[in-house]
Amino acid sequence: MFTPHRKMLAIGALLGSALLAVPVTAHATATPAAPALTAETAAAAAAGLDDPAKKEIAMKIVSSAENSSLDWKAQYKYIEDIDDGRGYTAGIIGFCSGTGDMLDLVEYYTQVKPGNVLAKYLPALRRVDGTDSHAGLDPNFTKDWAKAAQDAEFKKAQDHERDRVYFNPSVQQGKSDGIGVLGQFIYYDAIVMHGDGTDPTSFRNIRKRALSKAKPPSQGGNETAYLNAFLDARVWAMKQEEAHSDTSRVDTAQRVFLKKGNLNLNTPLDWKVYGDSFHIG
Repeated sequence: MFTPHRKMLAIGALLGSALLAVPVTAHATATPAAPALTAETAAAAAAGLDDPAKKEIAMKIVSSAENSSLDWKAQYKYIEDIDDGRGYTAGIIGFCSGTGDMLDLVEYYTQVKPGNVLAKYLPALRRVDGTDSHAGLDPNFTKDWAKAAQDAEFKKAQDHERDRVYFNPSVQQGKSDGIGVLGQFIYYDAIVMHGDGTDPTSFRNIRKRALSKAKPPSQGGNETAYLNAFLDARVWAMKQEEAHSDTSRVDTAQRVFLKKGNLNLNTPLDWKVYGDSFHIG
């Protein structure tokens, strides 16, 4: 049975888990606090992936995996069915017609710009949600998507939904767990691919699997050890589905940054995804 993976992001539940991850401040007479973070880890934790320069790096790295290009801003017009059971995949974050986030995007776009070129597809997008069907979308949906991508309001709408559903929750959860820029990016990339539903391969269950093996810095754990545990869990999740079974975006990208101790995701960065080499100077 097809299981949506992108749409299933439950923001309230994710933020709730983030709140649970924040340690309670002890009184002065309580037991000693967890060991202090190293200077490097503390600096990474103080920074955030939501810093504009870091966010730009994150967009480029995700685009290298999703679109084989660092030019993420060229992807607003992207749309195709990649035969992964999720219908059309499109835009800067891979919104899918079969998983509901494309529907949410077009609904939001229609709120801010009624009568736009995609508004007429809303009934069809509601019908195909949860399936890989193109019913009511073909033959002109892809052409109209590309046409909409020329509109600045549609680009803003894609940015808005990317941040609301994927970027902001992953950064907030990362900060609550006490992990720095790299860790927050690792969370973000996982949410982009797996969503945050209730299925075993969703972000929250990848994180739960990692927590069974290592503690995050917010619980007194070692950041590198915890991120390795998270990546191990992520690789397991990817291998559960044929469409995601190539784990190079972890093995030859994220794991490379982690092995180098680059917890703040500082440039220069060199990595490979699916055999292609990339560089940010």
